[in-house]
Amino acid sequence: MSRADGPGPRDATPLTRAHQAAVRGGLPPDDPRDWEDARRGFVGSLPEAEVQNAAGRVVWSLRDYGFLAEAAAPDTVNPSLWRQARLNMHHGLFEVTDRVYQVRGFDISNMTLIEGDRGVIVIDPLISTEVARAALALYRRHRGARPVAAVIYTHSHVDHYGGVRGVVDEAEVAAGRVPVIAPDRFLEEVTAENVLAGSAMVRRAQFQFGATLPKGPRGQVDAGLGKVTSRGTVTLIPPTVVLRAPIERRTVDGVEIVFQQTPDSEAKAEMHMFYPGLRALNLAENATHNLHNVYPIRGAQVRDANAWAKFLDEALDRFAPEALVAFAQHHWPVWGRARVADFLAAQRDAYKYLHDQTVRLMNHGYRATEIPERLGWPRGLAAAWHVRGYYGTTSHNSRSVYQRYLGWYDANPATLDPLPPVPRAQNRWPTWAARRR
Repeated sequence: MSRADGPGPRDATPLTRAHQAAVRGGLPPDDPRDWEDARRGFVGSLPEAEVQNAAGRVVWSLRDYGFLAEAAAPDTVNPSLWRQARLNMHHGLFEVTDRVYQVRGFDISNMTLIEGDRGVIVIDPLISTEVARAALALYRRHRGARPVAAVIYTHSHVDHYGGVRGVVDEAEVAAGRVPVIAPDRFLEEVTAENVLAGSAMVRRAQFQFGATLPKGPRGQVDAGLGKVTSRGTVTLIPPTVVLRAPIERRTVDGVEIVFQQTPDSEAKAEMHMFYPGLRALNLAENATHNLHNVYPIRGAQVRDANAWAKFLDEALDRFAPEALVAFAQHHWPVWGRARVADFLAAQRDAYKYLHDQTVRLMNHGYRATEIPERLGWPRGLAAAWHVRGYYGTTSHNSRSVYQRYLGWYDANPATLDPLPPVPRAQNRWPTWAARRR
């Protein structure tokens, strides 16, 4: 399309088509296990997973993603992202293992449900009350009207607690009948991230996730971590049980859970869970089917890639030998002891490699913009689909590691006091400099 055709999405340019072809040629062989795992245990769903609020406004829907039925990626979409977007279209209630279920594809995150002695434990009730309520209703339609016996927040990001009032009445919590369990410093980190910088972060999240963009091969295709963020009512019920010990074993509604604190990993307040009786490992958001953000471009404090790798290594040593399935609060599980160990090891290695190689090059004198040009995955990681950059990239993650240690300054005095964008674009340096004296 030419510029005369007016504004709006356009077809891929020859340069874009050549780039997409190069990406396609460099992809590893497709792994059919991802497709099998993404649909394994399917129980049922809603048509297009569409959810409305009380006023009839659609707050979540996969209806507009029908274009992803095409197996081949169009020239306007990265072919690796197209594959991830199609995998993220699997939606509904899935059985993970005996007594463990997930609702996937009803938000950017998953809701996990574990059947206990008295009722069901809800883990991470999505972003919005409307989608959380619909997810719980879907579970009950297929598994019976079990009451909510407990709610667990795995970490302090809104897509893991915002829908809580859609699954439990606060009066039940206040009366002590339904505990709400969270990791150490959960409320402090929720406040730090969503209040102090909340306005700027909400605005920038619109750019990161593209929730308001039209869906299509020339618009919003996928967010890597899931389709997109829901647009319903966000709520919070403060935790009544805060876990502080590095490793803590508790029984919740008859289900034994070993909690592993993982502070300053994917979130400042986060934890893994191992369920010994179920031989299942919940990795929260520290090991998903993509390379994650060491720094989220919506804005937040830079995460510690070294600590992230350390906690995954600890989970690998402590829990993986007994785990027959590993899952997270995004994407789909992996089954089998050997695959769980391989998955965890590759995820650990990705964050450790990013950290160590960035620090090595940083100490050799390379700057933040130069380091990504010298980083490439080792052969083993390059062949793993689940560490590809659908959500975080080696480029911006390595710069994030640099920032954590050295800050934004690149040791070039000319960048100490840069011009703002407008006077720089207008070439008004002398006037601007005079005003700054």
